[in-house]
Amino acid sequence: MCRPRILRSTGYNWRNRFNMPASRTVFLFDVDNTLLDNDRVTADLKRHLDSKVGPERAQRYWQLFETIRSELGYADYLGALQRYRIDYPHDPNLLAVSYFLMEYPFANRLFPNSIDAVEHVAPSGPAVILSDGDVVFQPHKVYRSGLYERFQGNVLIYVHKEQELADVERRYPAEHYVVVDDKLRILQAIKEVWKSRVTTVFVRQGHYAHDPKTLAQYPPADISLDRIGNLLDCELSALGAAVARS
Repeated sequence: MCRPRILRSTGYNWRNRFNMPASRTVFLFDVDNTLLDNDRVTADLKRHLDSKVGPERAQRYWQLFETIRSELGYADYLGALQRYRIDYPHDPNLLAVSYFLMEYPFANRLFPNSIDAVEHVAPSGPAVILSDGDVVFQPHKVYRSGLYERFQGNVLIYVHKEQELADVERRYPAEHYVVVDDKLRILQAIKEVWKSRVTTVFVRQGHYAHDPKTLAQYPPADISLDRIGNLLDCELSALGAAVARS
């Protein structure tokens, strides 16, 4: 069953500071490994790189990829390819790898029932993508997967989304938020800011969601699901009511 943890009210006095029409509840969905199987995308890219540039040069690409991720805090597949080009400026397979990334069938990597889950919450409030990543490839992924259309253009992509909650509130003011994500670190960071105004939903999909160290480091979310499709089993009233009367 889908049951939230009971939290005590913190006395946060919500109000619409920007005089914008507010929703009672806004649902914020992550993309990678929440709605879309990004681990599989990465596995496909690894196989493609091995076949096109060979294991040695492919390893160099992933070294550059991890370096950029440590520098920027997000995955930048195209940025790693740009740096790879500096090391191997005459590699004839660079264009093939670029085409692979830009033409990848992201719609085929949506998790089962992911779209149904988004449509499930629609009667209770706006559904918005809340993602992080680079300014080119991540929006491209959202568009190519069909998520941009499904979310009717309600897409937010930041460098560090957990640090941009004030901007989220400005764009999508609400009394309550429901955040659906595969990373406990992100969910906990958001909970520390919005406190009783947010229901955190942890989806156990992808490698981050099954990392024992991460699971031990952060407290549980208000709701935990084994897969995004299980959101269909959640009563909408439960998703928007994680705060008990104090």
